[in-house]
Amino acid sequence: MKETALSAVHIDLGAKMVPFAGYNMPVSYAGLKHEHEVVRTKVGVFDVSHMGEFFVKGEQAEALLQKVTSNDVSKLVPGKAQYCYLPNEKGGIVDDLLIYKISDQEFMLVVNASNIEKDWNWISSQNDVGAELVNESDEWSLLAIQGPKTAEAMQSLTSVDLAGIKFYTFQTAEFAGVKEVIISATGYTGSGGFEIYVKNKDIKQVWDKVFEAGADFGIEPIGLGARDTLRLEMGFCLYGNDIDETTSPFEAGLGWVTKFNKDFTNSEALKAEKEAGIKNKLVGFELKDKGVPRQGYPILNAAGDEIGRVTSGTMSPSLNKAIGMGYVPVELSTEGSEIFIGVRKKSLAAVVVKTPFYKG
Repeated sequence: MKETALSAVHIDLGAKMVPFAGYNMPVSYAGLKHEHEVVRTKVGVFDVSHMGEFFVKGEQAEALLQKVTSNDVSKLVPGKAQYCYLPNEKGGIVDDLLIYKISDQEFMLVVNASNIEKDWNWISSQNDVGAELVNESDEWSLLAIQGPKTAEAMQSLTSVDLAGIKFYTFQTAEFAGVKEVIISATGYTGSGGFEIYVKNKDIKQVWDKVFEAGADFGIEPIGLGARDTLRLEMGFCLYGNDIDETTSPFEAGLGWVTKFNKDFTNSEALKAEKEAGIKNKLVGFELKDKGVPRQGYPILNAAGDEIGRVTSGTMSPSLNKAIGMGYVPVELSTEGSEIFIGVRKKSLAAVVVKTPFYKG
């Protein structure tokens, strides 16, 4: 099992460590509900250094990304980031990822930890245009500093105006005494904040200074358990749960990052699927009956027939309601539609609701 550069720090802090995507990761420190609340109201710090970082460079960098990703990379300018996915050749999704445009001839891709090797092999196999590809996943650490007080709490660590970094933009600057740190506003929690990309050798210094700077703002370390409940309250997809190699991007609600003004992997088939219309759709739902939906539980119609599966589910700490996501037939995907969740041998009533569940 791999360790992040901060694994020893988490163990010293008494974190509960679990294997996740091949890494030894902190799932919680003071308890999931408490940590969730810290991010919603104050400042929480996640070590998400298990994520992968690829650099695509050279004159053909943009051409390769236009070919392998769903979104229109030509719309990016240096300092902007973009969400997209890698389509496979069968109508599914290799991974979802972020693209950061560093300069006209350099991009950084941030991919899911469990897919680093798969994504690397996939993009490399598509690289017939001669772009330079570098996998630096093992060299970078990544902190997600999240919560409404983040900009104020971290401002003393940099000369960059943190409040001025808009959503899906980033700057490279000195931070916590370390030069060339990428400071990005591409959070996954719905409570604001920044992602800090720094080389492994400097991460302990950054971690210590972040906690010093945030001491008066109620800063705490946060585990991956709360990261999951926070993202689910926002209705954000998690690869391996809500999307995978077999998932239609249109059924998953990713049409907004699928741009047909260019040719890309499987674009003709995806275009035809869009025109034909989808049969199923990823929806959010709330339980009306008492219980908690979990990944893999069956979704039923009023007659008791299985019509889908729960892809993500939890008891929402912010809303104190049982919430989840899953795929249902389009005719049952409108807000207010009644569905049922099979929990053990019971059939619990639920209602389709608009996401995000948490409005902030």
